[in-house]
Amino acid sequence: MRIVIADNNELIKIGLRTIISNRLNAQIIGEASSQKELIDLISNFDTDIVLIDFTALGFEIQTIKRIKSINKKIKIVAITPPQNSETIASSLKIGIESYVKKDCDLTEIIDALKETYEGNQFFCGEILKTIQKANIDIENLNLEELTCEAVILSIREKEIIQLIAQGLTNTEISEKLFISKHTVNTHRKNIMHKIGVKNTAGIVIYAVKTNLISPNKFLFANQIS
Repeated sequence: MRIVIADNNELIKIGLRTIISNRLNAQIIGEASSQKELIDLISNFDTDIVLIDFTALGFEIQTIKRIKSINKKIKIVAITPPQNSETIASSLKIGIESYVKKDCDLTEIIDALKETYEGNQFFCGEILKTIQKANIDIENLNLEELTCEAVILSIREKEIIQLIAQGLTNTEISEKLFISKHTVNTHRKNIMHKIGVKNTAGIVIYAVKTNLISPNKFLFANQIS
């Protein structure tokens, strides 16, 4: 995993560099304090992920477009102070894959990088709450009309849906997928948000209706509520 850190605050960059170096098997390609420095880095070095505060001085939301125009394969994880729903929605539309706040738990920041690198989306709890309150990209689905085409789910989300439908707890899922329980819980919230259900039973019904799991296989575990 090759990462570029983009922020104009030196202390923030030092902190992120330390966290990543200590907790991830990743290479920090470089650090940018402005859009120009960032563009120079990703233009000259192979980069998998840009971890960016696009609200910091020297950057802007259009920086995201610049990154994608240079290399669409680069994944972007936003890490900013608290923002309003309009800013979050705009960044997602432009091309950000995942979003965490600077005051998030360190585990969430690391999980965001891991999940994004694997092709999934990740939102920390507070960002997810903002998304839900603002109804960003919410499709109000009727369980009787659920179809595979109605919702775009990542490979990881489908995997977790299948495991939930099989009756596995968050702890068992985290152990099976080698991710934290917090990440499992975040995925669970994202899934319910996307498919328009409010509980585990709804996830199980969705799994059966969309053929993610055979009706003969799933187990209604005690945690269904």
